[in-house]
Formats: sequence, C-alpha cells, structure tokens
Amino acid sequence: MRIVVVGTPGAGKTTAAKTIAAALGLAHIELDSLHWEPGWRALSKADPDEFARRVSAAVARDVWVADGNYEAVRQLVWSRATDLIWLDYDRPVIMYRVIKRSLVRAVTRTELWAGNKEDWRNWLRPSHPITWAWTTWRQRRAHYEELLAREECRHLRVLRLRRPREAEGLVDALRGTV
Repeated sequence: MRIVVVGTPGAGKTTAAKTIAAALGLAHIELDSLHWEPGWRALSKADPDEFARRVSAAVARDVWVADGNYEAVRQLVWSRATDLIWLDYDRPVIMYRVIKRSLVRAVTRTELWAGNKEDWRNWLRPSHPITWAWTTWRQRRAHYEELLAREECRHLRVLRLRRPREAEGLVDALRGTV
C-alpha cells in the first residue's frame, strides 16, 4: 500500500499521514522534510533535480504514506501511490487550523525542517501558510477535482474527506484494503 495525503496547508496532512503510518506499520514520507533546506531554501526552486531525486528514492519503497502537495514531484508520487486521501475541509476549518498551528510554532520556536523555525515577520508574505491557505483554498479544490478526473489518476483509490470527523474512521477504512 502506498498512500498520499493531500490538502490545503493546515488541513492536517502530516498528522493524518503519521497516524496512518503508525497504525498500519508503513514508512512515513514528509515531503516538506525533503524540500526545505536551511534558511527556508526551497529545493524545488533552488535544485529541482535534487528534490526529484530525493522524492524518487523515498517513493521507490514498496509501502509508504506520503504527505504534501508539491507540483514539481506530483507525478512521481501519485504514479506510485495506490491510494490518495484528500483532506478537503471548509475554509473556516482550514484557517482555524493553520492560524493556530502557526501561532503555536512561533511562540514555542518549534524547529520544523532543516533548522527552520516559524517567524512572525513572515506572516504577511504571500508564501506564508496562512496567506497561502486563504488565497489558494478555492482554486486548489477545483484543481484537485480536475487532476483526479484525469486518466493517469484512475488507478488511485480516492478518499475525499470533507469534515474532520470523517478522518476518525480512516485507518479502519484503509485496514480493510491491506
């Protein structure tokens, strides 16, 4: 089983992927950890070939759960996946979660990837997860609908969750296919 978890920033992709991986005994692949370099250097922009190499190596395994939305490596991940879980929650849910997460990370100075930490000064940047979640929520939903209707995605078993409570039975639903 190879599962990819997608959704808007703040949806809970990493939390869901970690939960699934632990419950089913699968490797967890956090695409953010493969993507971010020290100083918030985005590998998808700075060295896309290296990013693709890292992701290809990670998804070459037989079983895994990956979380992330990177367009640069989507084909690599989705073509290997057997299942796709789309955390497609309403905008108020997303915004509450992404603001809360950002606030906690900024206050606690939690290290994220490659030594990077949340910085209040970045909150108004268009690329910050809060702004990104707000401005891309609607178009991301439409984009995923379009992507998942394509022929190259027909092999994926898609679980589209519209409310957080639907995630409660997710592991049991997946266990039925193991």
